[in-house]
Amino acid sequence: MVNITRRSLLQASGLAAVGLASPLSAPAFLRNAQAQSGPVKLGCLFSSSGTMANLEGRLNHVVRMAADEINAKGGVNGRTIDVLVSDPASDWPLYAQSAKQMLQQEKVSALFGCWTSVSRKTVLPVVEQENGLLYYPLHFEGDENSKNVVYVNSPPASSVLPAVDYLMGEEGVSAKRFFMLGSDYVWPRTINKQLKGYWKSKGIPESAWKEEYVPFGFSNFQTLVNQIRAFADEGGGQPVVVLTVVGNSIPDFMREFANQGILATDIPVLGLDMVEADLEGLDTAKLVGHLNCWAYLQNAKGPANEAFLKNWAANVKAKSVPFSGTVSIDPMVSAYDSVHLWAMAAAKAGSFDVPEVTKAFAGLTFDCPSGYTISMTGENNYVARGVFIGSVNDAQGFDILWQSKDTPKPVPFSPYG
Repeated sequence: MVNITRRSLLQASGLAAVGLASPLSAPAFLRNAQAQSGPVKLGCLFSSSGTMANLEGRLNHVVRMAADEINAKGGVNGRTIDVLVSDPASDWPLYAQSAKQMLQQEKVSALFGCWTSVSRKTVLPVVEQENGLLYYPLHFEGDENSKNVVYVNSPPASSVLPAVDYLMGEEGVSAKRFFMLGSDYVWPRTINKQLKGYWKSKGIPESAWKEEYVPFGFSNFQTLVNQIRAFADEGGGQPVVVLTVVGNSIPDFMREFANQGILATDIPVLGLDMVEADLEGLDTAKLVGHLNCWAYLQNAKGPANEAFLKNWAANVKAKSVPFSGTVSIDPMVSAYDSVHLWAMAAAKAGSFDVPEVTKAFAGLTFDCPSGYTISMTGENNYVARGVFIGSVNDAQGFDILWQSKDTPKPVPFSPYG
């Protein structure tokens, strides 16, 4: 695994790398020969420092793990995979700089990266201009459909709306009022705009919701939790919190919620970006019953998940990975799926060229650790996958409350925005 550091990016305006394979000082004819016969390169755009590091950093290692699995079976098209890793340091412009360096200099065949939508949107023009290919492993706000991005996770129609419907229904808590709290950027604001349109279509009045936004890395939620209390005290039906803060803000919010003694039976929280890793170090006995929704939960049943969890634990131990070998989160699995989907497309195409690989997407299927068989069509670059609604348990995980019967067809653009 090769590392492209933030320092090297800044020193060379995002174009030079230090200590990478296929030295740039080699003659052009030699570099071209190496490119045709040496390892095929994949690039990671996941931060291992900054506010997103605890989450994104895991994905670098799981991409390497998936590549190792493929290499152990002979690689792709007769070539092994080499994974290049960068550290954009949770600094949005650096994602674009890393992407440009990997595509222009290192000639990576595909990129795997980004967590926040703002980081993806900084990379989007780069992959489009360079005709690169980005596999994006997060569920997100949708309303985008680039031929240079594979949207591996779920748009709102397949994830957020089923979770909100669950909360509003008798099976949930018959929610009537909604306090939306998010980090101040495109994903929370767009999701909340879509939700307001959806609620209006259901005849819910604007007086039934309130929205607030905080900066990235925000940690002091005492005043906002007091606002949520006041909102709940106004009456008018069961209140819920729709939480779209990201990164370290998630455990900070949940900790304050618990500290103020608010239980899920009083005001449930639907954490749209909350994963198992956010619960590490928290006393989840005080958080039992709060909800999330993802295309994978660690408690998913089936042999595919058992094998994935076993392999992850072994990988953590063997390679001294600085994360827990007993914790798995949806974006890790989505990144893992991404590498296998790319390898399948490249093998089907018999090529690593992006136009040929994208032509091979139609009909691809993969047995995801979630237990669902995920799939792609030729209609767009979205992946059809299942969805889970989870409930926080007292063991720093999520119990499965509900899951889709199948893999709903992705709807890229919301009719409610």
